[in-house]
Amino acid sequence: MAAQAAATTFNGNLKKALAGLRRIDLECLRWRVFDAKGQVLGRLASQISTVIQGKDKPTYAPNRDDGDMCIVINAKDVCVTGRKLTDKVYYWHTGYIGHLKERTLKDQMAKDPTEVIRKAVLRMLPRNKLRDDRDRKLRIFADGEHPFGDRPLEPYVMPPRNVREMRPRARRALIRAQKKAEEQEQGGSQRKGRKREAKTEIAA
Repeated sequence: MAAQAAATTFNGNLKKALAGLRRIDLECLRWRVFDAKGQVLGRLASQISTVIQGKDKPTYAPNRDDGDMCIVINAKDVCVTGRKLTDKVYYWHTGYIGHLKERTLKDQMAKDPTEVIRKAVLRMLPRNKLRDDRDRKLRIFADGEHPFGDRPLEPYVMPPRNVREMRPRARRALIRAQKKAEEQEQGGSQRKGRKREAKTEIAA
């Protein structure tokens, strides 16, 4: 009943969301929820790939599929650094001569943001026979809704980012820019004062 209620409240493609669950042994699996809102794409994908492979468990073995179920929500709000929205390009070939297709990350986010995270995670997984089984454990949703509300969900806490200190050259450039801005402001105020004095003299 709870599963049916959760499925009825979900407004997305339910058939696609539940596809392949019967082929997964769900016993003793944890349901980890990743909130992609405001997260950097590569850092999020690396954490998901670690959980899917089971590398966060002491029982990890490369020949066994001991990973947990991963549910990613708010995929449309994922972030990228630099100019990757326009510079990163996805390529694929239709099989016909000269039919090499391409699509930028910005266009892919507008078309299907879930595929962006899926490709990032799958390209971090080893290319072996366990790849398809691990792909089935990954469920990505563009919004914050998903049909697995009846499961024992565990929100995954992303590790804090270690922000590197500013390099000396960049720090010096920032200080110079701040000083220049202050000098321009002071110069502008002095010019305004001179104009006012000149106006008062003319009026007198």
